[in-house]
Amino acid sequence: MARLNLLLLLSVLATALLLVHTQYRSRQLFTEMERVNNESHRLEVEYERLQVEKRAQATPLRVEKLAKEQLKMTTTTPAITLYVRQDGSVIPAVVSAAPPLPTNAGAPARKGH
Repeated sequence: MARLNLLLLLSVLATALLLVHTQYRSRQLFTEMERVNNESHRLEVEYERLQVEKRAQATPLRVEKLAKEQLKMTTTTPAITLYVRQDGSVIPAVVSAAPPLPTNAGAPARKGH
């Protein structure tokens, strides 16, 4: 009987220690999970902020301004356009003069009613 009591006492103590250890480990894991969730939320907010900043940086007007100022790029015009044939020869663009505007010099005068 004493052996049985001792065995039961040891099993109760082992179970109690296991329960304490399990609760301790559970609290550690919960704290770690909360920390990771907070970090995840912080990273999501940072990602959204960076996306907004990226969209602001990529506006067509800003890209054009940077291209002109930093890269010294210019808008294409027919005067600086070169056409390349399939054989590799270059044909300069022909800048045609603007057609003359029609005038009403030869039109008959309108009479009022």
